[in-house]
Amino acid sequence: MTERTTPYADVEETTGAEVAPPWMTILHNCDCHTFEQVVKQLQKAIACSEEEGWKIAWQVHNTGKAIVKVGPETECVRVGNILAAIGLVVTVIQS
Repeated sequence: MTERTTPYADVEETTGAEVAPPWMTILHNCDCHTFEQVVKQLQKAIACSEEEGWKIAWQVHNTGKAIVKVGPETECVRVGNILAAIGLVVTVIQS
């Protein structure tokens, strides 16, 4: 009797693109917008609640910056573009 082997179902082949480090969108403090403007734009960009937007805005104000999105490059660039649309200072980098 011969024994048959099958590949493990939970092991998948990966490519470099699948294991690439995620990207980050960072919002920087600029003192040129009101908290309300920042919160509103964060809600548009990352679909956060008003409360979460205020937390992020205060973090940016107190520390100078906050990571607002971690994910694929295209999504981080999209978020960065929405924030930058009103002149907020953002960077999108690979982590």
